[in-house]
Amino acid sequence: MKKITFIIALTGFVFITSCKNDNKTKNTETEEVTIQEADSNEETEEGELVFFKLEAKSNSNVTGNITFKEHDNKVTMIAVINGLNEGEHAIHIHESSDCSSDDGKSSGGHWNPTAQPHGQWGSENGYHKGDIGNFTANAEGKGSISVTTDEWCIGCGDDTKDILGKAIIVHEGVDDLESQPSGAAGARVSCGGIIQ
Repeated sequence: MKKITFIIALTGFVFITSCKNDNKTKNTETEEVTIQEADSNEETEEGELVFFKLEAKSNSNVTGNITFKEHDNKVTMIAVINGLNEGEHAIHIHESSDCSSDDGKSSGGHWNPTAQPHGQWGSENGYHKGDIGNFTANAEGKGSISVTTDEWCIGCGDDTKDILGKAIIVHEGVDDLESQPSGAAGARVSCGGIIQ
């Protein structure tokens, strides 16, 4: 009887220890994947991936992280932004990845390779390929936006779709989606170049 009890206790101990080790491994692997995605601009098994940080501009404290991922001929952008005033803010793709100027204007105007008027994304009246739109920051100054489209690509070489060499600009104000050529969104408070 003592032998059976000992075997049952030993089996239970091995099972519990094994489960704990499995959980640790899974958590560690998840963290490593997250860190790898955040630090890499590369082609993955699922497509192209570009990650970069936003720099504060125009004497602001606005920073953030941007990820672009291409899969099945669609690009998804995920932007997480901090240091904003509470409320709505515009975010656009601009012509150049040059974020060297203090006001972000070195990135040029909106990316508009098809020579359309400025407007709301998808509008029948036209819109720039860089007219992402507006997002909302909460009381802590944090905001995020996610967009998926087949009108962008990462490194495909098509001048009307390729976002490489462009920049993400976050604006102080709201894009009114009408004013030409840029939506009257105010100062450029953050900039990040889309480069690999």
